[in-house]
Amino acid sequence: MENSQHTSQNWFESWFDSPYYHILYQHRNNQEAQLLIDNLTEYLNLPENATVLDLACGKGRHALYLNSLGYRVTGVDLSENNITYAQQFANDTLQFAVHDMREPLGVTFDAVFNLFTSFGYFENNQDNYKTIAAIKDSINEYGFAVLDFMNVPYVLNHLIAHEIKSINNIDFHISRYEKEGYIYKEIKFEDQGKSYHFTEKVQALTLNDFTQMIEQNGMYLLDIFGNYKLQKYHTTESERLIMIFK
Repeated sequence: MENSQHTSQNWFESWFDSPYYHILYQHRNNQEAQLLIDNLTEYLNLPENATVLDLACGKGRHALYLNSLGYRVTGVDLSENNITYAQQFANDTLQFAVHDMREPLGVTFDAVFNLFTSFGYFENNQDNYKTIAAIKDSINEYGFAVLDFMNVPYVLNHLIAHEIKSINNIDFHISRYEKEGYIYKEIKFEDQGKSYHFTEKVQALTLNDFTQMIEQNGMYLLDIFGNYKLQKYHTTESERLIMIFK
């Protein structure tokens, strides 16, 4: 039986809550994540005890690392499974909550981080604007927002159309393509006699798109970087699009 996720619910609600999502991505590079966070907090010159919102925090690994640097961190994510997992790490200065990033939290922070392409999942472009507006509402007078997205021109130039990743005795058949302004990743595999098919789909948003959203929300871009070492952004050469705005 094929367990296809073509239901009315958003793709990310079923896939991010699936145990297979975490199996496929278990080898994501923590060192890379920590390098980015070290560089960002240094660049932003965050005060000691600064408050940080980790928006779309997943299972909390970045929130946990930020907290270990001495910051007071709140991690929010739409996935209940992720937040349930992350709760085990909670302490007086590290909290987690289930929250939709399109809605304001009603609290302000010294910094809001939205890292590792946790944006552009929505069907409706209006939801992107709502998210940027919610970020604006979440930063205090002196605060900064950091949005780390894939660099679409680079991604499209280096798209691997088909590959197989074998992890935990599961062969994940992955195909990638661009269609109607989205970058798709189809993931098919079998486990214990069942076939699964998940589709990731992220809007192919460019620097121009983000600049427009940020400016229309009455904010401005302070800086743009092209990788986790915070080197200069180059349209076609950079792997990442890292934007600092307020």
